[in-house]
Amino acid sequence: MGVAKYIKDERGAIKEVIYQSGIKVKPAYGPEDLEKAGFTYEKDLGAPGEYPFTRSIHPQSYRSRAWTTRQYTGFGTPEETNERFKLMIANGQNGLNVAFDLPTQMGYDSDHPLAEGEVGRVGMAIDSLKDFETAFAGIPLDRIGSGLTINAVATIMMAMYQAAAEKFGYSKDQISTTPQNDILKEMIGRGAWIFPVEHGVRLVGDSIEYAVKELPKSNPVSICGYHIRESGATPAQEIAYAFEIAKAYIDNVTQRGILPEEFVGRFSFNFNVYGNLWEQIAKFRAARKLWAKMLKNEYGVTDKKKLFLRGLFGGGGSGLTKEQPENNIMRGAYYALGAALSGAQTTALCSFDEAYTIPTPRSALLSLRTLEILMDEVGLRDTVDPLAGSYFIETLTLEMEEKILEEMKEVQQMGGMTKCISNGLIQRKVSRQAYEFEKGLQSGEYRKVGLNTEATDKEAEKTNVELHEYNEEWAKKSKANLTKLRRTRNDKDVADSLKALEKAAKGTDNVMPHLVKCCHAYATVGEMAGVFRQTFGEWKEPEFY
Repeated sequence: MGVAKYIKDERGAIKEVIYQSGIKVKPAYGPEDLEKAGFTYEKDLGAPGEYPFTRSIHPQSYRSRAWTTRQYTGFGTPEETNERFKLMIANGQNGLNVAFDLPTQMGYDSDHPLAEGEVGRVGMAIDSLKDFETAFAGIPLDRIGSGLTINAVATIMMAMYQAAAEKFGYSKDQISTTPQNDILKEMIGRGAWIFPVEHGVRLVGDSIEYAVKELPKSNPVSICGYHIRESGATPAQEIAYAFEIAKAYIDNVTQRGILPEEFVGRFSFNFNVYGNLWEQIAKFRAARKLWAKMLKNEYGVTDKKKLFLRGLFGGGGSGLTKEQPENNIMRGAYYALGAALSGAQTTALCSFDEAYTIPTPRSALLSLRTLEILMDEVGLRDTVDPLAGSYFIETLTLEMEEKILEEMKEVQQMGGMTKCISNGLIQRKVSRQAYEFEKGLQSGEYRKVGLNTEATDKEAEKTNVELHEYNEEWAKKSKANLTKLRRTRNDKDVADSLKALEKAAKGTDNVMPHLVKCCHAYATVGEMAGVFRQTFGEWKEPEFY
């Protein structure tokens, strides 16, 4: 999933290199390769900041502005998460990437029976606006943008962020939030979905429409090829499936009478970086080009800035190993290098201990320092797209473009992404690939340092990783706060706001204004999600999957 296949002769010399996307790599490249591919500077490359944006979406790229660093942060209670936010900001982080616990992601309050043992475990527990007020206290929301890693209940968290900002005295046009809000990728690659496909897409559409009208600085959706890649997709499929998902959301919003030109510039992406360096760089360069071409040719978008592919390139979770975990420090540095050389606007690294635990302050700061070293010491801000013009990179970028288009065409021939997810075709394909890759790891067909090659004695290679242990006090505190909230809030305001939300959900009104009112009334996440559950029902996966 993250490494190339190397076929060697009897002496150990490499005979053939095959990238996961199916591209075969030659021993050497020259001008004849570009000529054969029909490469021209104007059509395929162009100046930085100019269509088709292969090189960069900005003319000066990192020379004028360093990439944004957003380490994934959040655990336990809002109080503890607030402390970590402030620690990372004090140490140079210039954006937040917020983690929520599993009950919150699934729309359950902390005192729900299904939340038992999970409150605060993989992110912070959020039950109401009170918790958001605590988590973001003292954070300058007019200067710090926040990514919200939440999907099925992204509309609720987006409304809660706005309500919290208003409580702090910020206006809607001052704040910038990017909820992940990509429910289709959840159904392919992660599993934190609740509602049936059509209702899930409707909620994404509601949030996009609302952002266009009410939240000028917010990006209502972050389409995540990242998780699809983590689940077994090739780099080419990662981009192809993300773009086909984007098209499903575009189609939903345009059916409301809103032109793509009005909202596609607010889309962002979350893509994965791990494995073969060159394949990743080619993937991102091809993706920028294809996104711009697709918006221009298929949707008639003409505004230059609306053609930009913007997003976070980073992570690399599946590239990490429990075996010899300190190797993950080096892996992370190379993933960051790949993101930088491919022109990332924002990046975040998985910390070296994430194969074991939520990152400790030490490991999170190491990841942040890795990014800063690349910016300030290694020279990656010296010039724009330093690999441009390489016979190898330009040929590889063209070949990656072809592979992405092939994968997109296959989805279209099967009826589009929404249909392919509803019937489980994409899930089955990606899962099969993950299975075959795991077999390749076990057989040694794919080499993984410290895992199936250069491995040491299992006991000797264990490293003292500081575990982030689960704390039962998180649940106790969250439950106590909920009890107090329900005792002190205005029950009539809660009931009235939930009733209005139900009416909007059953009809065609946008749910977002009603969610903001619910949040201000201190309705809980479980109560708001419960309205949607009663109205929409819950999705059942295809039986064969």
